[in-house]
Amino acid sequence: MAPRTKTQQPPAPHAADSHDLIRVHGARENNLKDVSIELPKRRLTVFTGVSGSGKSSLVFSTIAAESQRLINETYSAFVQGFMPTQARPDVDVLDGLTTAIIVDQQRMGSDPRSTVGTATDANAMLRILFSRLGKPHIGPPGAFAFNVPSVSASGAITVERGNKKAVKATFSRTGGMCPRCEGRGSVSDIDLTQLYDDSKSIAEGAFTIPGWKSDSWWTVRTYAESGFLDPDKPIAKFTKKEMQDFLYREPTKVKVEGANLTFEGLIPKIQKSFLSKDRESMQPHIREFVDRAVTFTTCPECEGTRLTEGARSSKIKKISIADACAMEIRDLAEWVRGLHEPSVAPLLAALQQTLDSFVEIGLGYLALDRPSGTLSGGEAQRVKMIRHLGSSLTDVTYVFDEPTIGLHPHDIQRMNDLLLRLRDKGNTVLVVEHKPEAIAIADHVVDLGPGAGTAGGTVCFEGTLEGLRASDTVTGRHLDDRAALKDEVRKPTGALEIRGATSHNLRDVDVDIPLGVLTVITGVAGSGKSSLVHGSIPAGENVISVDQSPIRGSRRSNPATYTGLLEPIRKAFAKANGVKPALFSANSEGACPTCNGAGVIFTDLGMMASVSSPCEDCEGKRFQASVLDYHLGGRDISEVLAMSVTEAEEFFGSGEASIPAAHKILARLADVGLGYLSLGQPLTTLSGGERQRLKLATHMGEKGGDRQVFVLDEPTTGLHLADVEQLLGLLDRLVDSGKSVIVIEHHQAVMAHADWIIDLGPGAGHDGGRIVFEGTPADLVAARSTLTGEHLAEYVGE
Repeated sequence: MAPRTKTQQPPAPHAADSHDLIRVHGARENNLKDVSIELPKRRLTVFTGVSGSGKSSLVFSTIAAESQRLINETYSAFVQGFMPTQARPDVDVLDGLTTAIIVDQQRMGSDPRSTVGTATDANAMLRILFSRLGKPHIGPPGAFAFNVPSVSASGAITVERGNKKAVKATFSRTGGMCPRCEGRGSVSDIDLTQLYDDSKSIAEGAFTIPGWKSDSWWTVRTYAESGFLDPDKPIAKFTKKEMQDFLYREPTKVKVEGANLTFEGLIPKIQKSFLSKDRESMQPHIREFVDRAVTFTTCPECEGTRLTEGARSSKIKKISIADACAMEIRDLAEWVRGLHEPSVAPLLAALQQTLDSFVEIGLGYLALDRPSGTLSGGEAQRVKMIRHLGSSLTDVTYVFDEPTIGLHPHDIQRMNDLLLRLRDKGNTVLVVEHKPEAIAIADHVVDLGPGAGTAGGTVCFEGTLEGLRASDTVTGRHLDDRAALKDEVRKPTGALEIRGATSHNLRDVDVDIPLGVLTVITGVAGSGKSSLVHGSIPAGENVISVDQSPIRGSRRSNPATYTGLLEPIRKAFAKANGVKPALFSANSEGACPTCNGAGVIFTDLGMMASVSSPCEDCEGKRFQASVLDYHLGGRDISEVLAMSVTEAEEFFGSGEASIPAAHKILARLADVGLGYLSLGQPLTTLSGGERQRLKLATHMGEKGGDRQVFVLDEPTTGLHLADVEQLLGLLDRLVDSGKSVIVIEHHQAVMAHADWIIDLGPGAGHDGGRIVFEGTPADLVAARSTLTGEHLAEYVGE
């Protein structure tokens, strides 16, 4: 009999396996109040809480920021010189961090040459493919790139080898950029009749350009006294040479009354002074002139493809690279799947994987030539995700900012599957989210609150989804909230008629949008909602479109300056203290002289990136010390700007600090759910949803009569379940005051609350673009004939 051996003890766990938590102790970034928390690694953690409760401060400004800062410090000083320098977050201990990859909702750059294809490397792979397989062969990959111009040169070069010898050389590079539109796909034509009256001479004041008066010496007198033109001859009678100089002459130095000035043709001068500026930042009368004088049309030479004739002539299986980029990505994926060429097999496999990722993530309806600036925040975030789906990296922390934004309930399930796939590869996934469907897949839930701004910043709950349901936190109480269908819907007072709408994927759509009611336009992502609303409803004097695009403004702009709130406050301070209002502006006389009213000092470290640190003189308050001696209602101006909207509403509502004009603006800000914002918070730090609600609050104060039509684009973006109720109340009040409200929305609570629903679909891209339902929400639920109908019926429990 074999001797019995002792039962073996399981081996002690390896020391390397003990680091399975991210520990945060004493986090005080923004409004966090000494938060200490332990997050499990290789799990999916969802952070919830009302808007402004500190979710982003904990996830982005503390955990992700420190992780990125530590990685940046591993690079050489030379490389760090090209990277933004981040200050260490205000936290005592951060332990167990891994590399963080942040996938946020920042819109992609709106450079006219940036497309979905260039942003995801799909174009780069297609260019190599066509340079290898395209017939006829026209050149290397650059020959198919609309960012590369064709160049040729010839001349003598000196070769220093033995005896110096001049050698004749020619050089040429074939690029794919269309020479007419320079790779933009559209050309701007300037209507000369809007620039001058050709029956008059320059001396008689022929110019009709805003600001070009007949005696302005820097423009008109330069033309009159340049010597190239006859100032007393009507423009219509100019010779061919005079007309060429007048319109197109290259910049030339001329002397006018002893001063050296530059004479330049009218067309390039207009392009530089008006067309190089952003349209949104122009003054209204200048914008009106530009809209009148300039027309943007599809380039006639490349037909909008941005490519030269040579690049369009080279084809694979009768498809050119322009055709491939114009296809919907799911169709392009099928076409690539049908190519069998062993010589480029690895390239085809990589391209196939990228295109399949688009389809999988629900963006199969996009085309590679779609300008990246036209993508919504949610689409931009999903395009950024594509890079990480096929990544071989593991043990990485992925940080997502509301990845379900802009997604129909039908698409949220796909997004959830992708997040779980990232986790199952061994990654830590941190998600800031409000939607119950997305919170449902969490392994670990962290609820911050209880309120917003100064009333938030603490962890109210940590644990499982079931635990959250049973907890008495704001999120726990509202998790199973369901808006009910209305018993009675409002009757329309008129209709906005849309006939034959064909923009983007719309298929000759005819629809009447009822006025005087709350209309919701819905459908899966890419079904044509934005094309119908923004492309077909003319933005007239009565149509106010409130979207999530960035608000123009520097880091000095804040909610108080943007809404006009600071004006009555400054006047009240000035009146109470018998001084000038300009003292109470951080951009004017009251500014701290050390930091010029910015509140921070930027230090330039030569080759390393500049660092910003709070100004030591004003301690970040932005004002001179003498200005802070003036008070109103016991508070100085810096304390007022540090208040939240809710606090300020109370402060300016009664007592000696009562300012009715300011109170009215603050009440509107609280109405749209921005009660937690501080008055002096830089606009550059607001999310897309916050920006939209700030614009809405501003427009609500405009006098426009009852005929106004408000067009809102997903106003529930970034709203907590508890705040959606408040938004519905606001939409009701707008409609009851005689306004018409049209909302593009996926949130079932807004759909259930609508008076009328228009559902587009049935699918996305070329499978969409049709009206699949119009009627009341109750009819949609009863019919269950569309994807939206099924999800809405499930939501209201029918």
